[in-house]
Amino acid sequence: MATIEFLKSAKRQFQYYKSLGDKAMAQIEDQDLNWLPNDETNSIAVIVKHLHGNMLSRWTDFLTTDGEKPTRQRDAEFDNDISGREAILQTWEEGWKCLFDALESITDDDLNTIIYIRNEGHTVLEAINRQLAHYPYHVGQIVFVAKMLRNHSWESLSIPRNKSNDYNADKFSQEKGVRHFTDSELKK
Repeated sequence: MATIEFLKSAKRQFQYYKSLGDKAMAQIEDQDLNWLPNDETNSIAVIVKHLHGNMLSRWTDFLTTDGEKPTRQRDAEFDNDISGREAILQTWEEGWKCLFDALESITDDDLNTIIYIRNEGHTVLEAINRQLAHYPYHVGQIVFVAKMLRNHSWESLSIPRNKSNDYNADKFSQEKGVRHFTDSELKK
């Protein structure tokens, strides 16, 4: 039972962070997906390429092969050479699909199975937690770059500035109950 609840919670977390990336990218112009704030910062397109490469490497045949696939070209993930909203979003969706398909395949017996990433053993649970830290880190970068681009026309993805009291009043006006914070956030 705990396995099922953990996987359900992990999927919700991943879905939530994917939705933040979706909403951030939807707010910017097509050409801005490749905008580089400076030489040391990645464009949104590059971050998408990197997440895609990581997701395909980590989650393809994850129970039987190392999570760092020999076919992965990690350094090339940081070349700003993918352009066009359609190509970028297709890459984005393909990576997330690989992750979600892998999560759907996990059984109770798999969670404590040792899998490898660069020859370092992790339980499946640890590997999921590792990516729950890694992917939101990069989604946060996507949101930050999009926010810089939109500036004053940015539409908040969480609690808007100076609206915390209103938000809390709404939450505390609801009856106490067991629910996941993403239930209402994913509907937006």
